[in-house]
Amino acid sequence: MTDIAYNKLLKRVVSDPKICGGDPCIRGTRIHVAVILDSLAEGLLPGDIVQHFPPLTVQDVRAAVAPAVERN
Repeated sequence: MTDIAYNKLLKRVVSDPKICGGDPCIRGTRIHVAVILDSLAEGLLPGDIVQHFPPLTVQDVRAAVAPAVERN
């Protein structure tokens, strides 16, 4: 993944004290990054998560895990 693509993903995640108590969430939603990470940990695939949370896209799910994934 290029730096530009990585930075574009990161812009999908926001942390604003006025939104969701400052917890990281997906821009334009009130879906916490922690909810996405918990869903992945439970074995759900990105497509499953998108079905459970219709405002999300697969790119949003990727954005939630991007900071935790080691970049090459």
